[in-house]
Amino acid sequence: MKPNVKKMVLIAMMAAVAYLLVFFIRIPVVLFLNYEPKDVIITIGGFLLGPMSALATSLVVSFVEMVTISTTGPIGALMNFISTCSFVCTAALIYKKRRNLAGAVIGLLVGSVTMIATMLLWNYLITPLYMTGTSRSQIADMLIPVFLPFNALKAGFNTTLTLLLYKPLVTALRRTGLVERKSPAAGSSKLGLYIFSAALLITCILLLLVWRGVI
Repeated sequence: MKPNVKKMVLIAMMAAVAYLLVFFIRIPVVLFLNYEPKDVIITIGGFLLGPMSALATSLVVSFVEMVTISTTGPIGALMNFISTCSFVCTAALIYKKRRNLAGAVIGLLVGSVTMIATMLLWNYLITPLYMTGTSRSQIADMLIPVFLPFNALKAGFNTTLTLLLYKPLVTALRRTGLVERKSPAAGSSKLGLYIFSAALLITCILLLLVWRGVI
């Protein structure tokens, strides 16, 4: 298979899996905000194919979501696209310049901070347009107690799941022949990293359950 064709197949596959995750896994957190693990798949695709491929995948998934299952129309699609790209493209860009485990971790952390900051701004600007009956001043009052912890939890889930799933997913893709060479980050299997990722994931789950009043 030619490299360009292989790349298009990978992008289509990542977009399809990301959309299926949105379709089947939507975890209500607070108000209209749900957590969907689609960014994890798109991030892994970005690590493999670069930030522009991650941007293209984000655009495709946001559009398909808008015309199928979304209730917020173009505005919601725009917010989804901005949220995903601010995390995924930032992480993929840093990893592209530093293709090792440290680069992946730094990229994910910087992507997390970028997404949190970006979405605070865009929630303030855009949310009043589709959250009927809510003024911008009311949204401003919700930025710190609602939107900040939601996006921090989302970033935490995305980061830990990406670190935990990257190697198994890339290994599976390698067996199909779609991924030929071994990524440096995927090969740096450190027990400490997986223990840390698992602990952070459990922490995020517990915080989510506390926030939801389950425990």
